[in-house]
Amino acid sequence: MLISDILTPERMLCHVQATSKKRIFEYFSKLLAADSILTSHEIFDGFLARERLGSTGLGYGVAIPHARVALNHVTLAAFLQLEVGVDFDAVDKQPVDLLFALMVPENSRQEHLDILALLAAMFRNAEFCRKIRETEVCLDKFNLLTGWQAPSVLL
Repeated sequence: MLISDILTPERMLCHVQATSKKRIFEYFSKLLAADSILTSHEIFDGFLARERLGSTGLGYGVAIPHARVALNHVTLAAFLQLEVGVDFDAVDKQPVDLLFALMVPENSRQEHLDILALLAAMFRNAEFCRKIRETEVCLDKFNLLTGWQAPSVLL
């Protein structure tokens, strides 16, 4: 699955003022509900339930909130870049300013894991994160996200 299969420019917000996980989940829930049969409240509850199991803060200023939600039939993603990082209980204790959220059908366990692995590789790439942060225009960030390819390893 490609990022362009799950993310649209309409589900991206840049330069967002948010001061808490709750507010971030509200933003994501509204963005995702616009393209889902689920309500923003149902999506919000899914993110909150998953976050209670442990932080989705990856480190390096990045978080990947995600939820598998019943009655959801399609994988959708949304992206936020915050003006100022917030505490997300990340493993490195650093504030988070880049957030990529996933909403996955409840029965799509392998797809969920595959996308999380792709996102983890993407956002652990320091050069990629630098480009995302330095790019001013949200549509240009979308193009970076959808155009990303893992660096090839020479043996």
